[in-house]
Amino acid sequence: MDRYHTLYRASIDTPEAFWAEQAKRIPWLRPPSITLTYDELGHARWFGDGELNICHAALDHHVEQGRGEQAALHWDSSVTDARATLSYRQLRDRVAHVAGALAQLGVEKGDRVVIYMPMIPEALIAMYACARLGAVHSVVFGGFAPHELAVRIDDAEPKVLLTASCGIEVTTVLPYKPLVDEAIAQSQHKPNACVVLQREACLATLGENDLDWMTLERSAPFAECVAVKATDPLYVLYTSGTTGKPKGVMRDTGGYAVALAFSMATIYALEAGDVMFTASDVGWVVGHSYIVYGPLLHGCTTVMYEGKPVKTPDAGSFWRLIERYGVKSFFSAPTAFRAIKKEDPEAKWLKAFDLSSLKHVFVAGERLDPPTFHWLDDLLDVPVIDHWWQTETGWPVAANMVGVEPMATKAGSASVPVPGFNVQVVDRDGEQVPPMTQGSIVIKQPLPPGCLSGIWRDPQRFHAAYMAAFPGYYLTGDGGYVDPDGYLFIMGRTDDVINVAGHRLSTGEMEEVLGSHPAVAECAVIGIHDELKGQLPVGLVITKDGFAGDETSLEAELVAQVRQRIGPVACFKQVLVVERLPKTRSGKILRKLLRTIADGKPYRVPSTIDDPTSLDDMQQLMSERAVGLADRALRED
Repeated sequence: MDRYHTLYRASIDTPEAFWAEQAKRIPWLRPPSITLTYDELGHARWFGDGELNICHAALDHHVEQGRGEQAALHWDSSVTDARATLSYRQLRDRVAHVAGALAQLGVEKGDRVVIYMPMIPEALIAMYACARLGAVHSVVFGGFAPHELAVRIDDAEPKVLLTASCGIEVTTVLPYKPLVDEAIAQSQHKPNACVVLQREACLATLGENDLDWMTLERSAPFAECVAVKATDPLYVLYTSGTTGKPKGVMRDTGGYAVALAFSMATIYALEAGDVMFTASDVGWVVGHSYIVYGPLLHGCTTVMYEGKPVKTPDAGSFWRLIERYGVKSFFSAPTAFRAIKKEDPEAKWLKAFDLSSLKHVFVAGERLDPPTFHWLDDLLDVPVIDHWWQTETGWPVAANMVGVEPMATKAGSASVPVPGFNVQVVDRDGEQVPPMTQGSIVIKQPLPPGCLSGIWRDPQRFHAAYMAAFPGYYLTGDGGYVDPDGYLFIMGRTDDVINVAGHRLSTGEMEEVLGSHPAVAECAVIGIHDELKGQLPVGLVITKDGFAGDETSLEAELVAQVRQRIGPVACFKQVLVVERLPKTRSGKILRKLLRTIADGKPYRVPSTIDDPTSLDDMQQLMSERAVGLADRALRED
């Protein structure tokens, strides 16, 4: 790993020189002469005097360089059986006219625009149109409840709201306009206008302040790019906060562009003209970074998919798209692959398609458990690469740097820290722990370009939430360890470490054992309150489709398996077979919420939940099976 180590040490030892060199990857309108400064709270700010426009860098620049007729975007909708391809020139022109329409509605540099849309080309076009004007966009996942949308409207105070008439799910059409109307009615701040893209599946009735998208786009002038400072915000993306008030993660423009351009070459090993398919949503950070901005900054073709990994129409959806568009780099979340494994455990659908274009599969969003890694790794002839990052970091913190030097893969590990991220594992006192010792994962300042620049309208909250716990370090909130080779193992959120009679145990390790059983498609382990031992672990498992065995016997097998692998110290005595687990729309299992339910505490249904009825089912099942009751049977050890 000599090439990697050389690059990494340069980024840590001489960060200013390192990132000044990487900044040459993007076309600045005014190249920066200052690389690194710090704000009044001691947070890093990158390329302070540089000027650019990320829409120019991702679209206009490529047209000017002769790449105008190359495909920029392939849109594929399995829920409507529709497809479209836009070249760089076509995409640039549509973005410029939508930007012109926004300008006619009074949107200027620094104004905010809320985007509440499904996975359609206009969502990406809207984001770039805002960036073209220097306006700050805030994408809210289409389908969020009115109250949650209202909270975001009040925080961002948008001048305009962009939406579509509906979103389309597996079996239903969800009208968006009634949700938007109710949200605006609830909010204190009122946008000047609501622009609606009409979709044939469900046309919206337009009101007094509503405007038709296509009418505006067709009549609007071509807007030129507005120069912004590198430190000016590009977008605000809301993530859930422990106080119940969402945190508006704020991303700057210049540092983000540099980080994404660097990552496309060094992490994803892509060149201009290659095709990248990221199976996410533009409402999440993965969609922002690796559907919308990263691929187009690098001159690649991006694939935007409106559909699910299964049932739209089958478990071959991803493989079909890889063949159809000649995808070289594919990126999805572990939960998507677990859903495919559940429906198609023998991977019969995969065998039906030609995947010869595919060179790498990247996985992130939550820990890639070893059973799912091995299932994929055995099936595919290309590297399966787990990598780790967060909404706040904006791009990967740890990865196998295949664009620099391919490394050996270790199941359960996100590989090594990415250049720029000085990752350390510390104990409760902030002292660095030796290899193979679990602790809190922190990142030493300065954070590299591309990370959050603050919390929208609340700089003190940014400092308190991320920087105050360990001065000089960013607190990731994740726990894990580093092995003697420097590989990082993320074992889950630090609040997923449970304390059983004084023993600190990782629920991630127990999930790894459960997931290795051939009948298990997906699982979660939570720690519930116990008067005697403090906490006790409970396993929740979903079986693969076609499982015909006895559930009681399976539960007993799984308990025995955990006790054999981890030992009686875990006090692992209860497993429940469930039909589904409550998840966010991005696929993360809501473990903290499950613990709250099991402990009988009041809870608030999070805005990010995919299916609220799953909580009712879980509450009923836990009640029936006496989960959370500190009875003698659960603490005989």
